[in-house]
Amino acid sequence: TWHLKKIPQIVKERTFSLDSPTFEAKTKLELNSVCGIECQRKLPVPSLSDLKNLLSYETVFENGTRTLTEVSVLGAVPDPAGNTTTGRPVRKKRQVYGTDSRFSIYDKRFMTNFPFNTAVKISTGCSGILVSPKHVLTAAHCLHNGKDYVKGSKRLRVGLMKTKSRGNGRKRKETSDGVPTFQWTRVKSTHIPKGWFKGVSGDIALDYDYAVLELKRPHKRKYMELGISPTIKMMPGSMIHFSGFDNDRSGQLVYRFCSISDESNDLFYQYCDAESGSTGSGIYLRLKEPNKRKWKRKIIAVYSGHQWVDINGEQQDYNVAVRITPLKYAQICFWIHGNDKNCTQG
Repeated sequence: TWHLKKIPQIVKERTFSLDSPTFEAKTKLELNSVCGIECQRKLPVPSLSDLKNLLSYETVFENGTRTLTEVSVLGAVPDPAGNTTTGRPVRKKRQVYGTDSRFSIYDKRFMTNFPFNTAVKISTGCSGILVSPKHVLTAAHCLHNGKDYVKGSKRLRVGLMKTKSRGNGRKRKETSDGVPTFQWTRVKSTHIPKGWFKGVSGDIALDYDYAVLELKRPHKRKYMELGISPTIKMMPGSMIHFSGFDNDRSGQLVYRFCSISDESNDLFYQYCDAESGSTGSGIYLRLKEPNKRKWKRKIIAVYSGHQWVDINGEQQDYNVAVRITPLKYAQICFWIHGNDKNCTQG
């Protein structure tokens, strides 16, 4: 069941103009991080002043201008997750583990309907998910490498799936080959938490690898609602689901599901089969609505991608996702609505 939680408040304090970014960074779809599961567990709980700094955010607009917005955080309560799994096998470098369990979605009845039609393609090479009539959730590193915005993010576009059509005008017919094409929409503005820039001196700050894009024009599709990420033991079979546009299956929407291996307060660690290109996908669960028989899917994490970490002198890898904690829910909800009145419970 989805359990409602009271959400902390993110309150805008003041906004500053910044110099326009150069947009010269290279897009890097695979990150190297030195802070793995054991390291994450030892990280101190951020203080209130830390949270204010981490959750302040940059906004880049379509014309290349940039602002920094400082925020206050009210009602924040640390919500540590229990770590349930110990002892993971050493894995060789690969992103498909054993038998490839991914599904390519060919049938247009599935591809153009919920939940698969909420998946979108980002013009920098990543994936994302629709979270409102005009907002997309994706990974921060698809747009910014920690030091500068990536090439192509100045004229960022989002591709919404549609199936190929044959002919013109009224005689247009859907093809049956199930290959999606994209209706591209310009991005009006981009929000990235300041916490993402925290790790540029060495360690990439994976905890804040998420961003929200505001589209120039609203779409008319069903979108996926946000949810607070439960702990592993509160998930049916510890299973998660996500769809994206993996680079090794060009032009295909790829769906997968798997169980989570481990968790920290801010990250999920799993071995879902995924290749670069699916980075930024929205990870979702299907749980029951409180006091109802109805089931509902909600986004509970953002897929950050394949990571390498140094554990006891050995290189190990895993696929990692950034959990939507109550604080991150409050921030993303604030970005979507422009106020915190619609973000009191999640």
